[in-house]
Amino acid sequence: MRIAVIGLGYVGLPLARLFSTKYPTVGFDINKKRIAELMQGHDATLEVEDALLQEAINKHGFVCTNDLDAIRDCNFYVVTVPTPVDANNNPDLTPLYKASETVGKVISKGDIVVYESTVYPGVTEDECIPVVEKVSGLKFNVDFFAGYSPERINPGDKLHTVEKIKKVTSGSTPEIGKLVDSVYASVITAGTHLAPSMKVAEAAKVIENSQRDINIAFVNELSKIFNKMGIDTSAVLEAAGTKWNFLPFKPGLVGGHSIGVDPYYLAQAAQRLGYNPEIILAGRRMNDGMGEYVANQVIKLMLKNGIQVVGSPVLILGITFKENCPDVRNTKVVDIIKALKEYNIVPTIYDPWANPAEVQHEYGVTTVCELPAERFDAVILSVAHDEFRTLDITSLKTDKAVVFDVKGLLPEADGRL
Repeated sequence: MRIAVIGLGYVGLPLARLFSTKYPTVGFDINKKRIAELMQGHDATLEVEDALLQEAINKHGFVCTNDLDAIRDCNFYVVTVPTPVDANNNPDLTPLYKASETVGKVISKGDIVVYESTVYPGVTEDECIPVVEKVSGLKFNVDFFAGYSPERINPGDKLHTVEKIKKVTSGSTPEIGKLVDSVYASVITAGTHLAPSMKVAEAAKVIENSQRDINIAFVNELSKIFNKMGIDTSAVLEAAGTKWNFLPFKPGLVGGHSIGVDPYYLAQAAQRLGYNPEIILAGRRMNDGMGEYVANQVIKLMLKNGIQVVGSPVLILGITFKENCPDVRNTKVVDIIKALKEYNIVPTIYDPWANPAEVQHEYGVTTVCELPAERFDAVILSVAHDEFRTLDITSLKTDKAVVFDVKGLLPEADGRL
């Protein structure tokens, strides 16, 4: 088995590194800067520790490249490219189409291509495989075969790493399913689950994140209700959590490449079949509106404290989509920033994890990696980085300043979700 992993981001690199401990493995990506960085033994996403990456390169012969010829002699291709949504929240399959073209250029008779990117049921067979067939000239399930094994990477999580998370697998035929399962089972210590079809595996992945999205939307709505009642939402959830089967979800901003995106894939698939999903889209509307809600709550608190809102200095702590992780994809902190700018507030954004150049490129927003020396009329803790746990918030505030704690991290705050 000679493995090529196409797409070396948060999902692809950890998987490729893991495969390299057992099989000859090549990582392929179109980003030359990313390739050069990885071959120097450093992963900017911080998903793979430098020591592990360097061991994979030096001991196991792991290679990262953008040269198609380097993956031409592989026989097991794994596609791990992003599946985003466009400005109208419609699934954007462009990365998958391009990756499928890449596979089509190098795949040979008898080879297998496995997709890991999150999609709605049927995308692998109806959208991706036809591209591979067209480019390669080979016939599906005759000359080459396919599988689907949804990624379960949790960015920033050093406990639940790729090999420690049970993997769902599937194949385009029963025999190929068993083969795909055996390849993953040989490196995934947590074990595997062989689904009866690729569509079942695709559906399983997309509902995992949709379920979580809906549960978070529910507690976000509760936080709005309890805020009007003058009740501490965290105290309510703590009390309710004493029952053994109460699900421990917390309110917050829902961004990232999975939970904030995947429900739209399932929703569009349902709409194409003539069914309008109510709960899924209601959850999305609730969670997509939380950034603006936070900004509005901060403005109300400032007004109550007699603070001149227009042009006031405001500090936002964190812009990544989750704590202790440099990933800024689909971060909902930008919604807070956008809403504040409507009041002519240009907030200072401090995040020691985020790459300022990446944030500027993605959102046109300026961030700083060092804590500012000035004082602010409002401080919004939006991401629960460990560095923020020991911050002296008092030293950052003016006399009338308000503190809004999105993540429930601070012992004292004027407002919380």
